[in-house]
Amino acid sequence: MKRKHLFPLNKISYLKDKKFREENCILCKIIEKDSQVFNLLVYEGKKAAVTLNLYPYNAGHLMIFPMRHIEDIREMSKEEEDEISILTKISMNLLDKIYSPGGYNLGYNIGKASGASIAHIHRHVVPRFPNELGFIDILSGSKIIVEDPKQTLLKLKEFFRINLEV
Repeated sequence: MKRKHLFPLNKISYLKDKKFREENCILCKIIEKDSQVFNLLVYEGKKAAVTLNLYPYNAGHLMIFPMRHIEDIREMSKEEEDEISILTKISMNLLDKIYSPGGYNLGYNIGKASGASIAHIHRHVVPRFPNELGFIDILSGSKIIVEDPKQTLLKLKEFFRINLEV
C-alpha cells in the first residue's frame, strides 16, 4: 500500500518560513502577545505559561514553558521548575475532567537532533486515548485530530481560569 500523509494546510507556511522561526521565538511571541502569531495561550503564571500546540498530536495537546527564553532544562531556575511541575499536574487534572484520556505522554525535545522545532524549552503534555487509531489513520498513514485547537482553547482557558483563581 502506498503511504499517504494528511497535513494541516497552514503548517506548510510555518515550516517554510524558516527565517521567521529563526529570528522570532514563537513561545516568546505568544508571551509578548505579538499579533503576528496565532495565540493559543491557555494560562500565564509568574514564571511559566501553558499554551496549546497549534499542530497537536491529540485534542488537548499542551506545551508548558518558562516565560524566560531558555533552550535547555539545565538552565531553569528552581522557581521555573516548580511552576512547570505544578502546571503539569494541574493540566493533567483538567484534561482528565474535559477529555477523560486513558494516559499521557510527557516530555521535552531538546535540540534539533531530538526533533525540537522550537528552541525555547517546553514540556509537551499529550493526552492519549484507548483505541485512538482509526481506519483513516491506518489507511492514510496519518493522524486525524478530532478537535480544532480553537475549540480546545476555549474549553481549557475557562477551566484554568476557574481552577487557578486565587
